[in-house]
Amino acid sequence: MATKVFLLTPPFTQLNTPYPATAYLKGFLNTKNISSYQADLGIEVILRLFSRSGLEDLFNHIIHTDTFSENSRRIIALKSHYINTIDAVISFLQGHNPTLSHLICQEDFLPEASRFEQLDDLDWAFGTMGTQDKAKHLATLYLEDISDLIVECIDPHFGFSRYAERLGRSASSFDELYGALQLDKTFIDNMLLLVLEEKMKKLKPELVSLAVPFPGNLYSAFRIAQWLKLHYPEVKVAMGGGFPNTELRSVSDVRVFEFLDFICLDDGEAPMEHLCEYLDGKRSLNELKRTFAMVDSKLKYCNGSISPDYKQFDVGTPDYSDLLLDKYISVIEVVNPMHRMWSDGRWNKLTMAHGCYWGKCTFCDISLDYIKVYEPVAAGLLCDRMEEMIAQTGERGFHFVDEAAPPALMRSLALEIIRRKLTVTWWTNIRFEKSFTRDLCLLLKASGCIAISGGLEVASDRLLELIQKGVTVEQVANVCHNFTEAGIMVHAYLMYGFPTQTAQETIDSLEMVRQMFEAGVLQSAFWHQFAMTAHSPVGMYPEKFKVEKACSTSGSFANNDIVHIDKSGTDHELFSYGLKKSLFNYMHGICFDYPLQEWFEHKVPKTKVDPEFIMKSLSKEESFLLKPDAKIVWLGTKPVIDYFTKSKKGRQWEMAELKFFDKKGSFNIQVEKAQADWLIKFLTLAGPENAEMMTFKKAKIDFETFLEVDFEPFWYGKAINSLRQNGLLVI
Repeated sequence: MATKVFLLTPPFTQLNTPYPATAYLKGFLNTKNISSYQADLGIEVILRLFSRSGLEDLFNHIIHTDTFSENSRRIIALKSHYINTIDAVISFLQGHNPTLSHLICQEDFLPEASRFEQLDDLDWAFGTMGTQDKAKHLATLYLEDISDLIVECIDPHFGFSRYAERLGRSASSFDELYGALQLDKTFIDNMLLLVLEEKMKKLKPELVSLAVPFPGNLYSAFRIAQWLKLHYPEVKVAMGGGFPNTELRSVSDVRVFEFLDFICLDDGEAPMEHLCEYLDGKRSLNELKRTFAMVDSKLKYCNGSISPDYKQFDVGTPDYSDLLLDKYISVIEVVNPMHRMWSDGRWNKLTMAHGCYWGKCTFCDISLDYIKVYEPVAAGLLCDRMEEMIAQTGERGFHFVDEAAPPALMRSLALEIIRRKLTVTWWTNIRFEKSFTRDLCLLLKASGCIAISGGLEVASDRLLELIQKGVTVEQVANVCHNFTEAGIMVHAYLMYGFPTQTAQETIDSLEMVRQMFEAGVLQSAFWHQFAMTAHSPVGMYPEKFKVEKACSTSGSFANNDIVHIDKSGTDHELFSYGLKKSLFNYMHGICFDYPLQEWFEHKVPKTKVDPEFIMKSLSKEESFLLKPDAKIVWLGTKPVIDYFTKSKKGRQWEMAELKFFDKKGSFNIQVEKAQADWLIKFLTLAGPENAEMMTFKKAKIDFETFLEVDFEPFWYGKAINSLRQNGLLVI
């Protein structure tokens, strides 16, 4: 069957796993019997470049000049060592050659250039037994050295997870990108287009759809489109994805459509189906959905379709076929636990819910449908899709790419995973809300959750309220503590430079972060400088946040990032280096006793935060009072029971000892025989395999009916307390 749609991810996104957009679309097209093929040209170009033949071509392409840095001259001098080791290193990073780690870790196998000068304490980072991880980090530095050579001597736009990103970022005018596309093709361009040519000859598609999630994919997307227009003028070219969704909503430069036929916005399923129907003559241009096109030599936004968007139930399971799943490479770029999650290992990507259930954060694009339209997926359907993807890819790791995964749905998903006895590993992004209790975190851990990330943003209650985050610093600290105690790694997104933020608030935020790391409730974090975007409340109503737009006119190309003036705040750039340097040390577990001034070259105010603020927040006792509808789940095993008689002062009681075995040991509880009989039935009913969940109210009624005594003394007694410490959860 001829290929209708060729779904392409241009270079470069991630090295370790495919960006999911094309897999999502292919899964949907399968439900419509529309033939498609997908490719991640990023990994395919990387594998060609970082190979023996690729490096030979690279070194032969370099024209030597006296202007090369000492670093580049060193790499060129060692070119035979790079050429001779590259295939083995790539195979190791693909997971096919694990024993090479021993050679790499001896540190006389790989040629070393300037990246190796940045090595921090590898024993801290990987321990004496972390041979595989240490070797991955060293191999990553080796690849980055070669990357530095490419940037200096071959192509200044090159980068592993981005290509010519500067040309796409904040490109309000198309002029610079258009000019770059008129220049001679680079070494990397030619390698990319060679791979593309091979695909096109084989597939002969009617439509090529370019998924462009980031500014770093934009240049190569246009290079691809340019080549297609020259060599395959009959093939239609469309673009969609995160970059057009946010940046190109008001595009007006007709030169863009010298390269593209269509730009589709927001959810891609219905627009893609409509384009296929248009190509088949079943639909007019005016009847397309959320699509820019040229009509009568004029740029037009075509949105005359009356068809609704597809519900999440109907979009199908992401399909990863065609992609080179065993060829992706795992790298460890920086010693940051969460960044390692992004770059190391192959993850199946799924979404628990479309949009954001909170949808109020004032820095976020909450006016756009990808955030605004919230629609969760049923836990049963999610697990069905997980099982399908495991069967297809052989991978049991899942990254749920939600804006903020809903706690109730996470609970349902965890129970369904446990109920089906699935062995999976998963992580996601959350909002630090109080629903994440100790017991819910333990349930998530039991289902395979290993990490979460969430926005602490500006660790200041005043600014969190201005952001409308709906959390306080104290609440975030307690939620982080609950996850950490359950064994789930916590990464916090941190922000500085929010409108009206003062130097005092920046330093106080840093102190909050310092205390959270010192208390052990955070394991990973990253500081981002606030960016004002066109579709956020700050961007739409800047006067409410006491900032001004630096320019009142919109560009003809990309329009999302807005330069703004904050007259009441501080010079945020001054804090950038100090915030990041301090955080690097805190993640190492050191320098907690350094004065905050130590991290900055300019004078900063002293913190006004209580030095015990976080510890005091964590020491507050939780309420043990339970709501009647609180759900009770028993994750433990069925006990072994021994009955015996207990005597005291001439009185006798029929007693029972219940012995529970878990993965690490066992524990015993003793209760009266009648209580034991009730407890056995109760624990069976509270098992996760029962769809009708046990509640506190049900347990109370059943206990008091069965034993004719009050339930509360028993529930808050020693026996239940032991069970609560060993798998009896209230969620």
